Amino acid sequence: MIKTNAGRFFEDYRLGEEIIHPVPRTVKMGERALYHALYPARHALYSSDVFAQDCGLPFSPLDDLIAFHVVFGKTVPDVSLNAVANLGYAEGRWLRPVWPGDTLRSQSTVIGVKENSNGQSGVVHVRTTGLNQHDEAVLEYVRWVMVKKRDFASTAPMAVVPNLAKVVAPGALVIPQGLDFTRYNFALSGEPHRMRDYAVGEVIDHVDGVTIEEAEHMLATRLWQNTAKVHFDATQRPDGKRLIYGGHVISLARALSFNGLANAQMIVALNAGTHANPCFAGDTVRAWSEVLDMVETDAKGVGAIRLRLVATRGAAGELRGLDGKYLPEVLLDFDHWALIPI
Repeated sequence: MIKTNAGRFFEDYRLGEEIIHPVPRTVKMGERALYHALYPARHALYSSDVFAQDCGLPFSPLDDLIAFHVVFGKTVPDVSLNAVANLGYAEGRWLRPVWPGDTLRSQSTVIGVKENSNGQSGVVHVRTTGLNQHDEAVLEYVRWVMVKKRDFASTAPMAVVPNLAKVVAPGALVIPQGLDFTRYNFALSGEPHRMRDYAVGEVIDHVDGVTIEEAEHMLATRLWQNTAKVHFDATQRPDGKRLIYGGHVISLARALSFNGLANAQMIVALNAGTHANPCFAGDTVRAWSEVLDMVETDAKGVGAIRLRLVATRGAAGELRGLDGKYLPEVLLDFDHWALIPI
């Protein structure tokens, strides 16, 4: 009897199937320390209990992307162990803060399957929910993955591609209970800019760049218990390179965005996300943001700003060529809502 897990292939997925992902993970302050060592992350709400308490929270929660990485990592052995590429995200919402000591687990539902025209792979859509030890949902999102077929001759399933919202409606954003920015300390946050200081269409060059090293991306990917072969095994790609985990690029770009968006404190929704081109060790990653929308919320002093965050090896503001396709320098296109003082 075979006891090891070679991972699922495209023909192993069934529409409507519900997958309970092992293994639950208790997250504590060690995750924050490692996260802040791996990325230049310094948003004040995720750095200081005192700052968070002045903003109406009991203490500082764990970084929003720590929650994302932990929940995502649980899904990899069942969803993307044999992935060719992680293609995109939609309909993501952070539903409640993750506190040190919480235990997170993940479950997914297969909502779409479509074989590629080459007959060698297919695209699988899943809706994933992250839950805490109280069975409360902390995060939900849809992602789609290109997965290898085990048997190229196997019959293709009926194609089903879900119709996904292009943006999370402002009214569906979940504001953490008690969040209040009326006593917000701009001197300690690092920048004076409120929501009203930004304009729709404004492009912000985050200036700094970080060169990705092989060891640090593998450390990060192991930290989130992401076991996808393409991140560790150099024989998985014809070019002999390890693919940088896309979440590593997301966190790096988010951390770089502090310079110009220090007060965009909490990510609360993921409208759309695309890993436009592969990233490899040795690449120097820079970031820029475009302001897409702004709304006020019901929480005191709290606004929501919709941002396109782009990670690139190129210049700020450059996204697509004349053919409408992403430029080869663009690594990530990440459309999200963040909470910011009005």
